[in-house]
Amino acid sequence: MDTHPLDTEKIYYSSDMLTLEGDNGPETRKIGEWLQVDPVRIHKMVIKEKTLHVDQMEVFAPLVSKLRRADYEYYKRITGLKMMIDFPGYTSEIEAKIPYDTDPIAFYKWWRKNKHEHVVHLSPAYQFKLFQKVSVMEPKIMLKKDIEFVKNF
Repeated sequence: MDTHPLDTEKIYYSSDMLTLEGDNGPETRKIGEWLQVDPVRIHKMVIKEKTLHVDQMEVFAPLVSKLRRADYEYYKRITGLKMMIDFPGYTSEIEAKIPYDTDPIAFYKWWRKNKHEHVVHLSPAYQFKLFQKVSVMEPKIMLKKDIEFVKNF
């Protein structure tokens, strides 16, 4: 069987072959097949490790779509405030960043008090920024655990 080791200088397309270590030793597949089999691994190689370079339209766009279905928790973590949400007052889905930036009080109420933490993942740094804004603008609505979080950050 031919092996196709990772070439960090190459831009990969969906029909390009790549050999990666699998549970049963080396496995060779087309990049398009790797997107089906292990999209999280491919995403980590592209984004975090920066060892795999892929064509944006042919590979990366479908990869993001596959991630949503393959591992929603991972997708939510990497998407963060770019997550599209149904937010009160808007007629269609919007990026979570819009109400987070423009109306932190409403976002805090929606995210924390109306229990939408499972919809949008906020890193500790983004939580701190949100809680800090809310504590200045309308401190009475803050939950005790969020006040403590700001004090201990």
